[in-house]
Parts: sequence; structure tokens; C-alpha cells
Amino acid sequence: MALTQTLDRKGQIQAAAQNLFRERGFAATSMRDLAKAVGIEPASLYSHITSKESILREICFHMADQFFEQLDQIDGQANPAEQLKQAIIGHISVIRKNYDASAVFLHEWRFLEEPNLGRFKSLRRDYEQRFRAILEAGQAAGQFRQMNMKIVLPTLFSSMNWAYEHVKPATLLPPEEVGETIWRLFVQGLEHK
Repeated sequence: MALTQTLDRKGQIQAAAQNLFRERGFAATSMRDLAKAVGIEPASLYSHITSKESILREICFHMADQFFEQLDQIDGQANPAEQLKQAIIGHISVIRKNYDASAVFLHEWRFLEEPNLGRFKSLRRDYEQRFRAILEAGQAAGQFRQMNMKIVLPTLFSSMNWAYEHVKPATLLPPEEVGETIWRLFVQGLEHK
């Protein structure tokens, strides 16, 4: 059964929007494009959604929720290296499960309107801060070397987001393998010898 047959109309619109926003970008996707992709008249879209930006908002904040849920599952683990490993695997898992939405989340969030843009930026900072806290705990425990977080943190996120940028879902290795490989490369560069 096709994806559009298994979703309600709003779900169909969101799935089509995620795909179009990933392929064309948010700005280059019109409501007419979206209506055509779903097979309805453009005016009919407004009985299911309020605006194109409302779809973008839903995608971005739903993805943010999923990323935070993955981090919440590792809270309380004593070992910072293991926390980091699980956080990386969780991040890769969310991307793997949400290929189109991940592209939107990673690239199109800039088109959110205020106050949503400010809220989204705040969530991004909070998410990054949780990774920073794991890295700093590892440094404080003597597990990781002291390094400049202004370099380490963006490098880590670039590595994790690589999974979306360069590998299609059908060919992506299991999230655990990708995450563990990134973790191993990362931690071996951080560990005291």
C-alpha cells in the first residue's frame, strides 16, 4: 500500500511537504506544488493546514522532540564515554527514521517566522548544550582530554549530520554501526593515552 493511502489527508500533506522541502527547499516550494503532489486543489489545502510555514514549524519541532527524547533515554548513565556513544547513536537513529524531515530540520529551519524561529534556535542551543555537558563531564572525570568546545562540538555535529548528507536511507548502515564508528573515531581522539 502506498504511503499516501495509509495516511490521513493532513499526514499526506506533511509527507509531501517534507519531500518537496528536501528536494526543492522551503522557499522554492509553492502551495500549488504541494497541492499537486497531494492531488487536491490549492484552496483545499487550507481546510487541513493554516500555512506553508505551519507545516515547516510542525516538522522542525516534531524532529526536535525526537532528538530530545533520544537524549532523555541516556540521562543518568554514569560513564560520560558511554553517554556520548548512546547520544551519537540516538542522533543517527532519528535521522535514519526521518530522512526527508531530517533534511528540512537541518536546512530549512531558517525560514521559520518569529516567535518560532527564536524558540527553535533556543532548542538547538539546549540540545547542543546537553552534548557539551557530556563532553565536559568526560573531561572533568579525566576520560577526555581538555579541548576547545568551540571546535569539538561543531565537529561532532558535522560528523553526526553527515549520515543524512551523504547516505540514502536504503544504503545507510545500521544506526548503531554508524554511531559507534563516529564515537570510536571521536573518543580515540579525546582519550588520554
